[in-house]
Amino acid sequence: MTNNSLNDFDLATRREALASLVKEEEFPPVRPFVNAHVHTFYSFNYKGYSPSRFVLEARREGLEMGGIVDFDVLDGLEEFWEASRLLDLKGCVGIESRVFVPEFSDREINSPGEPGISYHMGTGFTTTEIPKKAQVFLDNMRTTSSERNQAMVQRVNEFLSPLTLDYSSDVLPLTPNGNATERHLCLAYARKAAAMYPEESNLRKFWSEKLGVEEDAVSELPEGRAITDLIRAKTMKQGGVGYVKPDSGSFPKMAEMNEFVLLCGAIPTFTWLDGCSAGEQSIEELIEVGLSSGVAAFNIIPDRNYTPGQSDIKLENLNKVVKLTQDLGLPLLGGTEMNSPGQKFVDDFASAELAPHHPFFLRGSWILHAHSTLQRYGGMGYLSEWAGDQFSDLASKNEFYSSFGESFSPRGDQILKDSLNSEMSASEVSELATRAMSV
Repeated sequence: MTNNSLNDFDLATRREALASLVKEEEFPPVRPFVNAHVHTFYSFNYKGYSPSRFVLEARREGLEMGGIVDFDVLDGLEEFWEASRLLDLKGCVGIESRVFVPEFSDREINSPGEPGISYHMGTGFTTTEIPKKAQVFLDNMRTTSSERNQAMVQRVNEFLSPLTLDYSSDVLPLTPNGNATERHLCLAYARKAAAMYPEESNLRKFWSEKLGVEEDAVSELPEGRAITDLIRAKTMKQGGVGYVKPDSGSFPKMAEMNEFVLLCGAIPTFTWLDGCSAGEQSIEELIEVGLSSGVAAFNIIPDRNYTPGQSDIKLENLNKVVKLTQDLGLPLLGGTEMNSPGQKFVDDFASAELAPHHPFFLRGSWILHAHSTLQRYGGMGYLSEWAGDQFSDLASKNEFYSSFGESFSPRGDQILKDSLNSEMSASEVSELATRAMSV
């Protein structure tokens, strides 16, 4: 079996490949770096990584913790859980979508060119067996996303003609369960254009004319980050023919998504771009809106928030928002996404810019790993009734979950599963974790 077998669309093939590769591997010592936000091929990963492949690469990199986050689906949850347990990787599973924030309908938040729209997350999902109401919401997210994409393709096809996509044959084969994203659409357009215009000069001229830019602005052909980002910006974002207005009913409201996340026993989570938009410049107001419907964690993509060796407005914004999360006691997660060509596998937390924030990302990852483990095996997650009974304040709750997440890894699962119950006190749970890790 090869690494590529881990990205096969057949789950049985991936399981067999991982079991075979693990027997041959000697993993490096764990280092305190984390990537809790990687998209898999169930939404879009530019290297085509499955959940199993990401887990393997995370262990090869010696990551302390790894987490996957896919758009609009939980399709990778069980595979990630199984693989992370097999390889003893601390982890968590999230879901991301775009939501409408009525209070910010006239302000851009973190989806460039889309006022009122925010990328938003739920973190720490532990099962796909969710309440009926939650399942209806999840099914609707998948359906709405598909309908939105197909309507977008129809409009973009007219604009880019004679370059046109067939959604079924050109787009859906790019992802295992048919959960296409805008990035899949961009990739499909880029690949089909390259087939139509095999000479690079002709391909560059086509994109220049269709997208209304100078030929010098068309780069990284045929399907690199620059050209796919350009296609997306010119055809699918505000001002483009495929753009969907946020008041059209094509996006759930933030409060509705938060309700879904809570029903699933997971944690509603803010996402942050770079602090430069009108909405993110009013981050305290935005957080107030989110907290009112259950938000309890914060996600940042560190790599897009600084330029190595330079002090600029993005770094200043990053410093401010990290401090804000700590003042509010919000567990902080971070990762590189890997949903656009060229993104790193893991952030450089040793850099001068990120090193001061490294402890907060690490602690947040421990908390989410602890939440996921205790929620899965005992219904005792971060926002559970058990947690509400055990901790009188947020600081003591964060300390407990952080300590558990730092000390406990999946190799102790069996003892935990055999003995954990919600009648135990927090100190008894900590003692059980210590015993499990000493075996």
